[in-house]
Amino acid sequence: MKAKPRLDFWQLWNMSFGYVGIQFGFALQNANVSRIFETLGASIDEIPILWIAGPVTGLIVQPIVGYYSDRTWNRLGRRKPFFLAGAILASLALFIMPNSPALWFAAGMLWILDASINITMEPMRAFVGDMLPDEQRTAGFAMQTFFIGASSVVGSLMPWLLSNVFQVANTAPAGVVPDSVKWSFILGGGVYFLTVMWTVFRVKEYSPEEQQAFHGEENTGAADPAAEPSFELDARRNTLAGLGLLVGGVVFTFLIRSLGWDKGLYILSCGVAAYGVLQLVAAWRYRAGNRGGLVEIVYDLGHMPSAMRQLALAQVFTWFALFAFFIYATGAVTSHHFGSSDPQSAAYNEGANWVGVLMSVYNGVAALVAFVLPVMAKRTSRVFTHVVCLVIGGLGLASMYVFRDPKLLIVSMVGLGVAWASLLTLPYAILSSVVPYRKMGVYMGMFNFFIVIPQILAAAVLGLLVRTVFHGQAILALVLGGASMVVAAVLMLRVKDEGRRT
Repeated sequence: MKAKPRLDFWQLWNMSFGYVGIQFGFALQNANVSRIFETLGASIDEIPILWIAGPVTGLIVQPIVGYYSDRTWNRLGRRKPFFLAGAILASLALFIMPNSPALWFAAGMLWILDASINITMEPMRAFVGDMLPDEQRTAGFAMQTFFIGASSVVGSLMPWLLSNVFQVANTAPAGVVPDSVKWSFILGGGVYFLTVMWTVFRVKEYSPEEQQAFHGEENTGAADPAAEPSFELDARRNTLAGLGLLVGGVVFTFLIRSLGWDKGLYILSCGVAAYGVLQLVAAWRYRAGNRGGLVEIVYDLGHMPSAMRQLALAQVFTWFALFAFFIYATGAVTSHHFGSSDPQSAAYNEGANWVGVLMSVYNGVAALVAFVLPVMAKRTSRVFTHVVCLVIGGLGLASMYVFRDPKLLIVSMVGLGVAWASLLTLPYAILSSVVPYRKMGVYMGMFNFFIVIPQILAAAVLGLLVRTVFHGQAILALVLGGASMVVAAVLMLRVKDEGRRT
């Protein structure tokens, strides 16, 4: 078996530099899309359903892109054709979105933007597994985490910087998006395209023959980097499972409607039913002799490596905690620390501005901690390092209830930043070591399921809990999030990292 070469610092830098643009685009989207929607006439109650683009496109696009990137090889390489396509589409969407003439057009552009970002991002994760030996993958994902943290700070603050430093107009007539937002998106589109192009042209991918040599396989001369695998789908089992899921999803949907449960649960019930349909279609296509595409994706999902299943459960609890923070940070801080829930009051707006600062803090901390993680993982293990970081993050979230002085919340954000850095680094490093290299893309895409599912659960369940059990106290949702992150740390102790420790 030929050893995969170690890359130096600047090679790692070039390989992950495209994440500057990816996260810049995400930060602009997260900070400004609701503002664009409201400017174009959306009511506050319509905002959540308009945001559904994110989880749904990630759920669908990432496994599909991963599957086909595993099977691509041309003059650009294996993953880089997808970097290029995603960068072009995402940059165009960023240019167009703040100039949307109507709300429906802006909502459509959000779907396009989210799909395009996912087209770029999913292969970028698999890229690290392709290019690096196992002992360097923690460092490779840590470099991505650094760029994610740094870009999030700048991207989130961009409209503020343009309006306060460069005196770009921050207001506009009714129905018109301010110039500060428009120019932020234009700059973001340029940054997205240029940074991804830097990675495309500065990094040379290994050929299929080289990858075969690195993994101890005979060089068959095959041009396809992911030769068709041999597998047997249990069509009867998938048919029964599909029928069960379809019926269960339909019954769950009926209960939501009949009992008046949170409408966000429709996403979960319809998703269960849709997965049942996929199982049925996969079984039918397999019986008809078709073993590619959908059939293989369904098979791979049902045969995930055990370590990936263990990681997935920890991911669900971790991301539930994070989405509790994302959804309720503003409501918790403004009411618990600034004493107001009235959006028209000075105290509320002061608190909302402070939340923006806090989010910059945890992203900035993550960018710095990213460089510490490989060192700690090397001296202990990737699993132990992630457990420690999750406990710190859970305590950080829960401490927001204890600290009444808003300035002390910076301490809470330091803890959350430590967990955020680890979450963006170590699970992917472990995953890249336990999945087959030929299926690196599709399994990285499937791993996104365990980010999206807790997002849906958090949106639906937390809304119900805050209204009933917590009696409107949003801060208690963050305490629950902290507890959930500690549970995730306990579950991580079950994960068997089959790769090396660094």
